[in-house]
Amino acid sequence: MLTSVDRLLFVRRVPIFNELRDDFVVRLASVMNELSYPTNHSIFKQGEEGRSLYIIVSGRVKVHIGDTKLAEVDPGKYFGEMAVFDTQPRSASVTTLEPCDCLELTQEELYDAIEETPEIAVNIIRKLSRIIRRLNENISH
Repeated sequence: MLTSVDRLLFVRRVPIFNELRDDFVVRLASVMNELSYPTNHSIFKQGEEGRSLYIIVSGRVKVHIGDTKLAEVDPGKYFGEMAVFDTQPRSASVTTLEPCDCLELTQEELYDAIEETPEIAVNIIRKLSRIIRRLNENISH
């Protein structure tokens, strides 16, 4: 369990939230759920409905489609953001590579943050664009 101060400091370091006012980060951090998963646990599967994004506090996860690994996500990074925005089924599965502690941010909480600070949406769009570019490069090589 993170203390309130640790949680606040951790959320503040996540790049998509660094533009938020302190009072909003405090509120956002306080409503996030803390979740713990063992090694080799499926956090979600491709095709499932998704309404949350996850921030890794400790541990690592892999993003994959079947046996094909698309990415590894380390502490301080987030995943699951695509389904939060387009309300489509999850485009990939996420499985823990080691014990993981995560903070969960729901779609409603994220939309509140974007309403206050639209730059958060721009930051997420940049991340998604980088992922698409990387996938395109992998296909062309």
